[in-house]
Amino acid sequence: MEILGLSLPLLALFVSFGFMVGVLFGFFGMGGSFLITPTLLILDYPASVAIGSGLAFYFGTSVIAVLKHYDIGQVDYKLGAILFVVLSVGIELGSRLVFALEALGIAEVVTGIAYIVLLAGIGALFLRRAYNLENDESDANDESDTDDESDANDEIPAIGQKIQSYNVPPMISLTSGGRASVWTISGAGGGVGLVSGLIGVGGGFIRMPAIHYLIGTPLTAAVGTSLFAGLFSGAFGTFTYGMSGSVDLTVVSLLLVGSALGAKIGSAATTIVEENDVIVYFGLMMVFASIGIALSELSDWLGTGSLEFVSVLLLVGSSFFVAAMILYQVVQQTGSDESHAQTTLDGGD
Repeated sequence: MEILGLSLPLLALFVSFGFMVGVLFGFFGMGGSFLITPTLLILDYPASVAIGSGLAFYFGTSVIAVLKHYDIGQVDYKLGAILFVVLSVGIELGSRLVFALEALGIAEVVTGIAYIVLLAGIGALFLRRAYNLENDESDANDESDTDDESDANDEIPAIGQKIQSYNVPPMISLTSGGRASVWTISGAGGGVGLVSGLIGVGGGFIRMPAIHYLIGTPLTAAVGTSLFAGLFSGAFGTFTYGMSGSVDLTVVSLLLVGSALGAKIGSAATTIVEENDVIVYFGLMMVFASIGIALSELSDWLGTGSLEFVSVLLLVGSSFFVAAMILYQVVQQTGSDESHAQTTLDGGD
């Protein structure tokens, strides 16, 4: 039996996968197309369709996030507008490169290898961040006296402060303070856009660090501005691939149905779950995802189906595990709060 041209198991997979990605998106502020695109590739969707659908999904999930950050004033609109322009140029170049690679018959291989390297690298950075946070917390116990100026400087990474120190006109003022060269913004945004168009990700997990570390903005402003720029770049990327018929609206719609609920739960979880407790799992998830894609590529090369099954298990299973950890801690904390409230009421009787 098929619904919307998909079997029931596949339909359930897309909705539940969208829900899981929504939880991760709401909690970590990342669109999740870095998981959607390789999953579609493993399910034998053409590279252009997998990439176009991934960008369309990212655009849909970004709308909610931008509205949320708009309400709390965490968006640098001038910076976001410039990034949108250079991101769009980069995405256009990346999409043209994909179609050229498809003509050569190597698009899937190149995209897969790019994902392996990118996800493994990002995963390693997350794990390193978790390690550094642990050390920072230990150091904080020994250093309790800090002034406001020092705290403000700590909001911008050392590399960002160093890059900002070079006055290469034209320069623009940042809403969060400081100045940045348009050349720095163009280089960072254009590079992220090229990667987004090439491998079909919204680029949030690349764009946000680029804004934070290279352009030099506080982390909160980097997240809001990244989502604002990503909203338009995601729309442009969706339009680019959509014009060539490379967006599967059925798949995207099913993913967004699940993501809508998952994103609300994930956003609520940020006020309940300690991010430091989960960030290591997210880093491991990305490392396992890179291994899964590597096994998928190896399976195609060797012509064996067993490795393909393991790759899907690693890619989807690790993501579900992290989402389940977040949901478990939400349920556990909610139960603890209710128990505490009941104890308080009983004590007052």
